Amino acid sequence: MNPQPERARTIDCEPLKLLVREVPDFPKKGILFYDITTLLKDKVGFATLIDALSTHYMERDIDLVLGIEARGFIFGPALAYRLNAGFVPVRKPRKLPAETAKITYQLEYGSDSLEMHKDAVRPGQRVIIVDDLLATGGTCAATVQLVKSLGGDIAGLAFVVELDFLNGRERLKEFDVFSLLHYDK
Repeated sequence: MNPQPERARTIDCEPLKLLVREVPDFPKKGILFYDITTLLKDKVGFATLIDALSTHYMERDIDLVLGIEARGFIFGPALAYRLNAGFVPVRKPRKLPAETAKITYQLEYGSDSLEMHKDAVRPGQRVIIVDDLLATGGTCAATVQLVKSLGGDIAGLAFVVELDFLNGRERLKEFDVFSLLHYDK
């Protein structure tokens, strides 16, 4: 793994927290929801977010950026553009038209599935997986398994927000996990 580029350490993302709306009791009572739509609509905030993500990976020779449905689709294409890489959507079942690879994974109360085209990742391609939020790490861990099943190499896992108190990073500790904004409650 290449060392972190020097510029990545100079982009301070803490001010972006001022652009994140906190919504209490959503989606249910007792949950504090960190709404990034207010960050996305701010042109300087959104540009800073993409700059910080891309700077972290700029020197790592990335082939593909995978965005997890749905919010990973917001950041993935912009990050791929900045890294001169391709973009691959990771979708919920039955959303892709060609032959897919699928993974089913367990949630706290049930299961879910993700798919991507079988020809989306070739063996040896260096891949970054991006999503808006790292909570327990289950969705990202499933996406990692999907990429590995196609022979891709995980170069990093990128998130806008990480809920540190849920310890999702522990589930992904063998990878370079990079989150811009950290919350501990």
